[in-house]
Amino acid sequence: MAWRDLPLMVSCRRIRGLGLATCSILAFSAATGQANDGTLPSYNMYGLPGLIDMPSADAAPDATLAATVSNFGDNTRATLSFQITPRLSGSFRYSAVRDFVTSASIDRPYYDRSFDLKYQLLFEGQYRPAVAIGLQDFIGTGLYGGEYIVATKELFPGLRVTGGLGWGRLATSGAFTSTGTRPEEILGEGGVPTYDRWFRGDVAPFGGVSYSLNDRLTFKVEYSSDNYDQERDVGEFDGSSQVNLGVDYHFKNGTQLSFYHLYGEEVGVQLTLSTNPRTKGSPGGIEPAPQPVKRRAAGTAADLGWTVDGKTGPNSKASLAKLLDEDGIKLESLDLQPTSATLRIRNTKFAMPAQAIGRTARILTRTMPPSVEEFVIVPVEKGIPMSAVRMRRSDVENLENAAAVDMLARTSILDAYGRDPGYDKDLYPRFNWSLSPYLAISAFDPDNPVRADLGARLSADYELTPNLVLSGAITKRLIGNLDDVDREPDTELPAVRTDYARYADEGDPAIERLTAAWYARPGKNLYSRLTVGYLEEMYAGASAEVLWKPVDSRLALGAEVNYVRRRDYDQLFGLQSNTTATGTIPELNGHVSAYYDLGRGFHGQLDVGRYLAGDYGATLSLDREFANGWRIGAFATFTDVPFDDFGEGSFDKGIRVRIPLEWGTGEPSRRANTITVRSLTRDGGARLRVSGRLYNQVRDYHQPELAKSWGKFWR
Repeated sequence: MAWRDLPLMVSCRRIRGLGLATCSILAFSAATGQANDGTLPSYNMYGLPGLIDMPSADAAPDATLAATVSNFGDNTRATLSFQITPRLSGSFRYSAVRDFVTSASIDRPYYDRSFDLKYQLLFEGQYRPAVAIGLQDFIGTGLYGGEYIVATKELFPGLRVTGGLGWGRLATSGAFTSTGTRPEEILGEGGVPTYDRWFRGDVAPFGGVSYSLNDRLTFKVEYSSDNYDQERDVGEFDGSSQVNLGVDYHFKNGTQLSFYHLYGEEVGVQLTLSTNPRTKGSPGGIEPAPQPVKRRAAGTAADLGWTVDGKTGPNSKASLAKLLDEDGIKLESLDLQPTSATLRIRNTKFAMPAQAIGRTARILTRTMPPSVEEFVIVPVEKGIPMSAVRMRRSDVENLENAAAVDMLARTSILDAYGRDPGYDKDLYPRFNWSLSPYLAISAFDPDNPVRADLGARLSADYELTPNLVLSGAITKRLIGNLDDVDREPDTELPAVRTDYARYADEGDPAIERLTAAWYARPGKNLYSRLTVGYLEEMYAGASAEVLWKPVDSRLALGAEVNYVRRRDYDQLFGLQSNTTATGTIPELNGHVSAYYDLGRGFHGQLDVGRYLAGDYGATLSLDREFANGWRIGAFATFTDVPFDDFGEGSFDKGIRVRIPLEWGTGEPSRRANTITVRSLTRDGGARLRVSGRLYNQVRDYHQPELAKSWGKFWR
């Protein structure tokens, strides 16, 4: 997990995974707010739409994100679920089973990670039930492995009936037939799709009934086909009945609180928090209203009798800079011609780029001479001109009260190469600094599933020019136990990440990073970055990147090459050799990358190259992105390292959620909280964590992305 750049809130770094029971609740406490309008289904103890311990055929509304924590007896489960499309949902689960004795030498709970997929074959109709098919724990150890086909139908208002067939774990009670032979052992390493088991073995029925007394209170009864055989064999499960009873209470904000009586012996409790970035709209409303558009008087557009001294007068550069600054937009230069104005701006406030463009256009109507008909606004990031947004002043005047899409149709978004007016040298150099807390979390260590450090971070940037930046950060731990790791990594690879505990132990205080970065536009459609210094907590060296991204294209191509040396464990100024106890870390690594906007909010990325440990392979990422700044996605990395050599988990994979900071504050902000959930951090498939990579900075101001946020143009 990684929570970053959160002033006055929690900021996380050096993240290895996620204790979902803690971190999901923290994240969702700030992000929830979706009212329960009757469309949200009830979630079961596995964090899926369902009855109590069994699934149903119900689906959550498209893009619903839910975090569930449940407990009964010796079982605790924490699940993060996302309705990827209207038909497809995915879930990641982290579970703890106490008194589950798999080895006489292990005296602790058994921890398990698992992934689920569920596909809606049929939506419910007037006479037709909803029908779904699912894979439970299809990538994992197989402890919770099972498959199912299930149907659900509302017979009359409030009464829903569910019936299904289960395989695997969901066929350990009441089996009536078989579809072949199914392996029964728990996979020790996990992480590999268990396709050799899917829909094989015994088949058993399950089902139940739920009745909603009103839109808040729901009662449930189910027959479970899960006999908890493995828990009975090596644990302390003593269930005496397959009938479970439960009650759900749904709060107005979508939170579900449930109480259960399970398997004739146990009492269970469950909490589910949910939100939906697709229906939340765009945040804002607290910020001051924008400047009104000032319409020119009739006949003044032809008047060329004006001068601009940059200091005085209602149409001066100073007036423009002052009004922009009040909106959090910095004027870096202005090229004023008789009929056109080209200005270079730096947006420091608005997460939606179109809002910054729109406010700039409004202010231009109030400060530019009447003869100026064409506005060309050039937004910059890291000193790089990203695009040139060209519009007619008369369109801004005439369409202020029209739909934003009408203004978009009359606006051109061009490549800024050759159109940048440069920057005012009097504005540089500039110095910025901040002091904020940080929270670093390490999770999924079976000896202690959640470890954390809490401390303070002092960060500073010194911009010699807009595109030449010296930056650094120093951290000081105040309290924590990240250094308390005794397990030796079970890997055949060089220790490129798994020795993080020693860095945490000796690096206090630590120079987190200390770099010089140079950004440039080497040509049309081209962007570049060169970063040298102490690049991250563990590595120093040089990182060079080039990106090809046409301003109107869904496709971008990039390449990055890194030359690195391992830093001393105290994270000060020393370097050590790249030889570890388990192998030698190569000095060169890097990737070529392809990025593509798939449409309908989906975005794909493919990185192919050499990773830190010297392994070769590829990382495939797929994100669903929303115009309000939310992003939810998953990634997987496959390299030439055999699964046995990689160690537990078999390959690198994870889930990430990006939450705009303005959702917590209600005020415009360009900062965001990104949570990355990795099932386990290993040495295989590890990449350098260098800041300032180009793609996400560049595309925000290009046509596909800028158009998505254009609804904010007049705000």
